[in-house]
Amino acid sequence: MAQTKIDLRIKNLKEHLKKENDILCEVVDKFRELDKIAYKLGFLHPDKQSYAIQVSWWPMISVLGTYSAGKSTFINHYLNQPKLQRTGTHAIDNKFSIICYGDNKNVSTLPAIAIDADPRFPFYQISQELTNVADDDAEQHLDTYLQLKICPSEKLQGKILIDSPGFDADNQRNSTLRITQHIVDLSDLVLVFFDARHPEPGAMRDTLEHLVAKTIDRSDSNKFLYILNQMDSTAKDDNPEEVVAAWTRALAQTGLVTGRFYHIFNPDECVELPENVKERIEKKSQTDMEDIHARMEQIGIERSYRVIGMLEDTAKNLEQNIIPQIKGLLQRWKQRVIWTEISLDFIVICLIGLWFATTDNTVAGTWQQLIGLGTISLGTIGALVFIVGLWLHLKIGDMVANNILKKLQTEITDEQTREGLTRAFNKNTGTWNKLFIWFVDNPIGWSRKTQQHINEVLGSVNNYVQKLNDKFTNPSGSNSIDK
Repeated sequence: MAQTKIDLRIKNLKEHLKKENDILCEVVDKFRELDKIAYKLGFLHPDKQSYAIQVSWWPMISVLGTYSAGKSTFINHYLNQPKLQRTGTHAIDNKFSIICYGDNKNVSTLPAIAIDADPRFPFYQISQELTNVADDDAEQHLDTYLQLKICPSEKLQGKILIDSPGFDADNQRNSTLRITQHIVDLSDLVLVFFDARHPEPGAMRDTLEHLVAKTIDRSDSNKFLYILNQMDSTAKDDNPEEVVAAWTRALAQTGLVTGRFYHIFNPDECVELPENVKERIEKKSQTDMEDIHARMEQIGIERSYRVIGMLEDTAKNLEQNIIPQIKGLLQRWKQRVIWTEISLDFIVICLIGLWFATTDNTVAGTWQQLIGLGTISLGTIGALVFIVGLWLHLKIGDMVANNILKKLQTEITDEQTREGLTRAFNKNTGTWNKLFIWFVDNPIGWSRKTQQHINEVLGSVNNYVQKLNDKFTNPSGSNSIDK
């Protein structure tokens, strides 16, 4: 049997993980077990989709923020590469820069196709998504949005760093938002930068809405760090405490009332500070910078636990959300078809009764007249009634199914879930199920054995967590020889 693109991509993924983390290699197989269940249900397309490729298997740090917030300067300082990302007080670069480690001594930039065509990167085939959301007057080229940079900094080993364009961009806005959302979903750590030199955050309501308000209700909201950068500039002319208070109030208005709010500045490019504030903000900046760097260094560990957590979430979502939704659609279809046919039969019986009531004919007499014609037999009449009834039954099944699918387009807002439910519903409303609709209870591909498979996947999660604990922790204090 020929391998699909999904099969080849999973194969490459496992080969990479075998060298890096054999535990995650086992987790890939568990995702594939869930794939098989979803394929049988019709929820996933076997040639195009897999739960395993919806997960970012590489530790990712994304840096988001407004123009002039110091994102690129922060990255250059962290990697000790002053010329890696161009910096300035205005928009310098309107592309997403995916920064990876390379053995070459110099920084090099590769075109976006290096990302889109390589299944090892989290932006594999993102061009397909951009085609659907790019503005009509925008260039339909990946190089408009993405670039891959290779950097020799050892701090990049084992992780991917993404520098985003300023969030206030108007050009290609829809595409920028789509890529930003894609990055946020895949990232292990999201650094959200704000410019302390603009102490009136109320004027940036739209930016705060996208960078803060839409993140606070996420189950992974702890991966977002909110950073007020360039405190040195504002401390020179203003009271830094007042600036922080203004930003804190603005973030609170978006719903962010908990979590850490960092205050930093770049020590390599700081302005001369008054003595009465210098020591205070330098100490605060240094402490916060160390905390941020510490979080960045440990994302490899966080990634491993995150992936296992996503395995559990995927299995639970399949069991507790997807299956019930497919069952619900199927039962809705079944009940509406049956009640439509009952209503139609009732109308036909009433019309026949009305016809006999308004004529002098009797049922027996009518049958005798039809048979007496000699041109049609009782068996032929029965066959015609059966064929017409079967045809109507199939048409009613199609009509009700189409009506449910139309409502599904507005009932389910998540595009991927909606497409999956549509695919599964179509599979379950085929001719065979329409013919025997009275016996339809469970979706195709769902059985007690399937439930057991999901339970086995969920049971493996604790085992993988324990293996990771043994790999990254040592509560007993014993050395590796004793394990």
